[in-house]
Amino acid sequence: MARPSVAEERRRQIVEATIRTIAQHGITGATLDRIAEEAGMSRGHIRHFVGNRDALLVETTRRFYLGDAARASILPPDVDSLDAAIGYLFGSEFTTPNDENAVVLGLVEASRSNPGIRELLIGAYTGTQSDLATLIARDIPEASPADADATAYGILSIALGNVFMSDIEVSEPRTAAARAAAERLLGTLGGGPGRS
Repeated sequence: MARPSVAEERRRQIVEATIRTIAQHGITGATLDRIAEEAGMSRGHIRHFVGNRDALLVETTRRFYLGDAARASILPPDVDSLDAAIGYLFGSEFTTPNDENAVVLGLVEASRSNPGIRELLIGAYTGTQSDLATLIARDIPEASPADADATAYGILSIALGNVFMSDIEVSEPRTAAARAAAERLLGTLGGGPGRS
């Protein structure tokens, strides 16, 4: 395996420092000076390796959502069934407030004024919707493609709304109710594992 170039290693370090800075200070507090301090580099090095703040935030978003994947999805790569997807979207790993959620909220805020970030976020969430629709179609073959896609959108919306509320107040009963609503939505499509 080839060793990454010094420039690529520096970009990786800067992106990781940016993620930590957004988690700690929010998107508006993620200044180039703070990111440089977190990365242990000068502001000039940050600009040399990744460009201005907007370019840095786009690169951070790309790496945060895509990593090494060809297509973005918020579902982990090992989620390979509808039950596993529901378990993840309404499980503690996804719903518990943490630094990752703070970064997501910051990037969503930044997407309002940065088209590059907006495009990457849309790709991540439509990729997730597509993944869910594919799992629904596989597990509930009697569902039409349009119904599978609409249901996937509904489940994703419920999950994201629940995560948003969990950032304000962690509530296991609310998460249980959100999961039950997603499962009832799936139930409208017919059978499938664990569905009535």
